[in-house]
Amino acid sequence: MIRHLIICGANSDVVGRYVIPAIVELVEEDELPEGFTLVGVARQDWDDEAFRDHLLEELAEHAPDADDVAVRSLLEVASFHRADTTEVDELRGLVDHGEPVAVYLALPPTIFAPTVQALDEVGLPDGSRIVVEKPFGEDLAAAQELNRVLHATFPEESIHRVDHFLGMQTVQNLLALRFANRLLEPVWNAHHVERVDIVWDETLTLEGRAGYYDGTGALKDMLQNHLLQVLALVAMDAPASLEAEELRGRKVQVLREVRVLSPEEAVEHSRRARYEAGELDGESVPAYVEEEGVDPELDTETLAELTLAIDSWRWAGVPFRLRAGKALGADRQEVVVRLRPVPHSPFASDAAPNEIRIELEPEHLHVHVNVFGGGTEQELEVVDLDQELPAPEVPAYGRVLRSALAGDPTLSIRDDEAELAWRIVEPVLQAWERGEVPMDTYPAGSDGPDGWS
Repeated sequence: MIRHLIICGANSDVVGRYVIPAIVELVEEDELPEGFTLVGVARQDWDDEAFRDHLLEELAEHAPDADDVAVRSLLEVASFHRADTTEVDELRGLVDHGEPVAVYLALPPTIFAPTVQALDEVGLPDGSRIVVEKPFGEDLAAAQELNRVLHATFPEESIHRVDHFLGMQTVQNLLALRFANRLLEPVWNAHHVERVDIVWDETLTLEGRAGYYDGTGALKDMLQNHLLQVLALVAMDAPASLEAEELRGRKVQVLREVRVLSPEEAVEHSRRARYEAGELDGESVPAYVEEEGVDPELDTETLAELTLAIDSWRWAGVPFRLRAGKALGADRQEVVVRLRPVPHSPFASDAAPNEIRIELEPEHLHVHVNVFGGGTEQELEVVDLDQELPAPEVPAYGRVLRSALAGDPTLSIRDDEAELAWRIVEPVLQAWERGEVPMDTYPAGSDGPDGWS
């Protein structure tokens, strides 16, 4: 396991909110190698002590219950290197030992490629790895170019394109739920499944992230990467083993089978919206375009929905709806597999659809089945078989980071996988850019625009 971690973009929101708390958790669980060090790289005018103070502030906000001993241990091995990561001269001296390092790029995607090229010119020790935070490029052409730049410096097995959704316990449990239970796998196909919804609705608003989110939007931020990864796990065929290449190969097979939408289908099967002023939890929320740092001319959506078809024997005719949005009235993060009605019902009342609901956050499994109610007419009612799933010892970011340090690519995305994901959403992005899909609106704190199911 690599024991030297360099984070480029150490002042970024994703690092403070997720990566640093995850590292502390790994320290607490004794999951990091002896001699572990952390170097933060950013353009801030900091020294080592200022960087450590920054880490303490981020942990106080995002991990207030972090173990004090683990926090102190991390601070003792943390240092800072001031640099523009695209400038070769400023990166010199970043690595002053001969051991391999893992370089984590928590940067805007527009400077991924020049940073990799600068690191290549500076030179990293043999065996080093690169960890790329999403989004991986901004479109298909950018993803292909970034892959070219990465492959010029690193072999594919040393490139970790991380998606923390793959480290979520409930997302990984999709594999166990499907392939370790004979009860479910026989009905996991178009003959029995009517539709699949993959939803990530948040009450969370912009919360000062305009620098990243504005111009990115819900489609690129959530559907193109996170939700397509979930779709791949939901829809893939059974792997022969849990080896990384076997799993990633099965995911790639699904993404290849996702039908690429025609220009007309991209309009018909996608929707977008943006929140207006409203109220959430008793507090007033300004319209998205009035949030600090937002450029209304960018026409950024905060709610995106896309319905896809998978052209395979298993899934022919089953719609997969992907939806993600901000400033909605309730948090709803789940996969819903709706089963078809029974061919014939002898009961007086109509049966409700059987559903398997996998809540991603919090981690729950729900199975909705029909039983007799308490009435004398033998009316049917729905019973929710609810099971809370055990919480993981290490959070999602900790799991993907641990895998990268260990050189295990299971929780990272392969080069062709990243490009296929852009291939799927690109027709939708183009239709939106042409203005062919209207921008609906919804009040913050609502369920979404009127007329949306």
